Amino acid sequence: MDSAAWFGLSAGSFAAIAAMATASYLCRVLGVILMAHVPLTTPVRRGLAALPGSIIVAIIAPLVVRGGPAALAALGAALTSMLIKRNELLALAVGLTTVTLLRAAGI
Repeated sequence: MDSAAWFGLSAGSFAAIAAMATASYLCRVLGVILMAHVPLTTPVRRGLAALPGSIIVAIIAPLVVRGGPAALAALGAALTSMLIKRNELLALAVGLTTVTLLRAAGI
């Protein structure tokens, strides 16, 4: 085995993965370090509290737009489940089940 090929990867691929891992780690560490110097005022606390929801919307919205009627119905089912049961895992399961069944039915 070539000494430059680790785990079946070329040296360039391995370097790219190592660079991405380093960048990801630095983003996490620098985020903690920078937030240690930010005063947690009420507006900052509210912004941080709203961040997880806004990230979910930013991820889900494009998927629903491109996913067609099955994705829209799955979103509706997941939201309804969330409003009734207030359980994120159940809402995820309901949404995934809905989109799977609708796509299997050809919708």
